[in-house]
Amino acid sequence: MITTIGPLLALAIVLVVGIVGGRLARLISLPGVTGQILAGVLIGHSGLELFAGNVLHDIGIVTDFALAFIAAAVGAHLCVLRLRNAGKRLFFLLVTEATLTPAITLLAVVYVGGAPWDLGLLLAAMAVSTAPATILALALETRSKGVFVKTLIAAVAFNNVACIVLFEVVRSFLRPAGAHASAQASVMNPFLALLVAVAIGAAGGFALFAATARLSQRKRTGAKSLAALMGVAGLCTALNVSSMLGCLALGATLVNLAPNRDNLGAAAFPGLEPAIFAVFFTLAGMHLDFAFLLPAIGLVLAALVGRFAGKLVAANFAMRLADAPERVRRFLGMGLIPQAGVAVGLILVITGDPAFAPLHDTLLAIGLSTVMVNELVGPVLTRQALVKSGDAGKDRARVIDFIQEENIEVDLKAKTKEEAILHLSKLLVRSNRLKHDAEELAERALKREMEASTCVGSGLAVPHFTLDGPDRIVGAIGISREGLDFDTPDEMPVHCMVLLGTTESLCDRHLEVLAALARAVSTSHQNLGTQLFTAKSPAHVYQLLHAEDAEDFNYFLDAEGS
Repeated sequence: MITTIGPLLALAIVLVVGIVGGRLARLISLPGVTGQILAGVLIGHSGLELFAGNVLHDIGIVTDFALAFIAAAVGAHLCVLRLRNAGKRLFFLLVTEATLTPAITLLAVVYVGGAPWDLGLLLAAMAVSTAPATILALALETRSKGVFVKTLIAAVAFNNVACIVLFEVVRSFLRPAGAHASAQASVMNPFLALLVAVAIGAAGGFALFAATARLSQRKRTGAKSLAALMGVAGLCTALNVSSMLGCLALGATLVNLAPNRDNLGAAAFPGLEPAIFAVFFTLAGMHLDFAFLLPAIGLVLAALVGRFAGKLVAANFAMRLADAPERVRRFLGMGLIPQAGVAVGLILVITGDPAFAPLHDTLLAIGLSTVMVNELVGPVLTRQALVKSGDAGKDRARVIDFIQEENIEVDLKAKTKEEAILHLSKLLVRSNRLKHDAEELAERALKREMEASTCVGSGLAVPHFTLDGPDRIVGAIGISREGLDFDTPDEMPVHCMVLLGTTESLCDRHLEVLAALARAVSTSHQNLGTQLFTAKSPAHVYQLLHAEDAEDFNYFLDAEGS
């Protein structure tokens, strides 16, 4: 055991061990996260115990920063603009996760594991949480992009907020009559504490946005982003409110104030992300202690099985209610299994509360054991879910990559071509947050339409216009199941209208997009065209255009692995 070592050297050793562990895991087709956790176990409490407790305490601040960074990164996925079409999925999932998951877990630990009701209720509330760091790290490692990973990451944010709220409800309900919380815990009402955390994060987000409004270079915003992250996390900790919730609110505020700026908050440090994850997961593994697992193995297994079943049932039921694509419905629950961060924090809250002294040792043993197993097995399941969903390897530019779920509408109704183009112009401006007037853009598209019809046949029309400003291409898709009665070359009604806006300098790319869309509904893809015209939701349309069998028309613009 090393007892005298500087914190920077200790941190360097942890980072190297984590990097090596992650690479070795990937060599045998395991997630890098799992390898980093196992590497931490090897040199931690349950293994070689390389460092003394004082050394781990000295570098513990790195874990605090990592949690703040991760929470802000998760919050950055809560852009109202981008989640507009995902609202139904996320609402039903929030409801089922806050009810079915804890209910099934409670039944398992009480009636199968034999736990008392008070312990069962606390474990059930904690079962709702999902490890944001694990999900983000695996999405990054697998280069995932699409409806599934978008739903998964947003679900993690909502799950953890729901977990904190539900936990505080249970904690208040179980508090013995006349019992008093610790001095710190009694500073403010628990629900007020949640609102204070959100308010601190939102204020930090507004302040950072205002301070960097005229800065464009990432290196000039990095210092201010770092100050905001540390300031929000530090102030929340000083006031004894959730620093993770505060930083999540920081990230969410920033992304909604400036959805197209990728140089603020956690996004200001893209090069540090892999290192932060490696250190975080290795340190997490070092703190795992298998001594907690054996004394209560039966109850631990009941909690694990109950939570696993709860996640699967809740996610599947919610996605059925939301009429989500099949792959999202089948694999979302499996992706939500990892558990750490929030759950560990809530365990520590209870063990620091004298009112729950009789439960301290039992909750610590069972809670930490379930978190440990979920964090070892969960990453493997989440990675499988990302791969089987079809989103893995898709975080690369494609020819029609600018068409996202929020740019799609599946119930386009219009009596005239002019009405249809104006409707899509409004959707395009709203979903891309353009500073153009929708009616002006519609007039540009109609002026082009007068020069030559953009109805290409096979049920497809692609009106377009020239866009002002920096180089970009934007688009919006409207699907009409009944078909729009316009004049077309083949006299077929228009079932799919794609409105495109392109700057003058991207005319070659514009032609590529037109050719790709035409091939998508051509006779060689007649089945895809039929599925496209009858799609139930924007998510279904997105998946059809970005599926593996769509790569011959919606091809990647870079070589694999570049």
